[in-house]
Amino acid sequence: MKLLKGHVTILSSADNVADARMHRLTNALLRANISVDIWALGDSSNAPKGATFHRAPGGKGKVARIIRDLILPFRAAGSVVLVVAPDLMPMTYVTSRIRKQKMIADVHEDYLQLLKDRSWATGIVGLLAKLVARGATSVAARADLTTVADSQVPPFHAKNRFVLKNLPDHSLLTNSGSMEQTPRAIYIGDVRKSRGLHMMLETAELTPLWRFDIVGNISDLDSDFVKNWTSTSPARDRVVFHGRLAPQESWQFAHGAWVGLTLLEPTPAFNEAVPSKLYEYAATGLATISTSLPRCVELLNQSGGGVTADSASDVARILNSWVADNESLLKMRESALSWSKNTLNSEAQYADFASAVGKLTNAPR
Repeated sequence: MKLLKGHVTILSSADNVADARMHRLTNALLRANISVDIWALGDSSNAPKGATFHRAPGGKGKVARIIRDLILPFRAAGSVVLVVAPDLMPMTYVTSRIRKQKMIADVHEDYLQLLKDRSWATGIVGLLAKLVARGATSVAARADLTTVADSQVPPFHAKNRFVLKNLPDHSLLTNSGSMEQTPRAIYIGDVRKSRGLHMMLETAELTPLWRFDIVGNISDLDSDFVKNWTSTSPARDRVVFHGRLAPQESWQFAHGAWVGLTLLEPTPAFNEAVPSKLYEYAATGLATISTSLPRCVELLNQSGGGVTADSASDVARILNSWVADNESLLKMRESALSWSKNTLNSEAQYADFASAVGKLTNAPR
């Protein structure tokens, strides 16, 4: 296969093409006139506009994922290949050296810390997962460019390390505008217990005047819980699960909403992380209710754009108080939007990223 110069192929053996970070990376490259094709799971309707999408073969099972890890590196047509799945990095590193491609490793989470949040990561399976995580981090350090989602995400001593935070891409967002008459809260992201699923649903039962839009893929481990809740809870008619949507569709639910929720549990990975939703809620003009994780508290104190609560009863108390008097809520929304406009340097960050990638596309192989 003849490689395409000035072209980037994005590979993932695990992520759906609707993944928001994948859209942000792709959009940054397209704005810099770098062509992109993507191999990932999902449907073409959810792919970033302007990129060429190829559906990765196989389903969600572990065997299918291993097969993708082995074959996808050979499908990369670009002179630069960007890898976003940890288990795909070792094979891609080997093939990129053989095929004289430049490799970018995108490390969007601290893989080892994240495993502590996964109930399945125990015993032999957990040991294997840790080996994969360590191997991926080691390989990522050797890539021609290593992008990490925040300063605390390893590898720290990479050959060419670039901190690429999940700052908002405004082309994907919808401004919240004026608040609808009926109070409404939104959550956009991975839907699982550790990300606040149970707390959100308990909150819904304690706030009879509120409606909730939950957008994102429900974890397999939580699907039975959600099915049971939606068939038995008195609040089920006020909570809508929309499933996984492309970012632009997801953020349409911000229009008219009052507040965004990010109720992460204090897991090892989340204690050091900044949820991308904190940036995005602020950029759309939404106030935020967050659990009091250190980085979340820090950003909300800086922006004045939200409050913290660590139980469903606390979240419900705040929401119910805003129905009675929303003056403080309106001030938070104004502060959040102002902070986002004046502080978050999204355009500059993504332009710098695209520039770094552009240098690779033009570098001799």
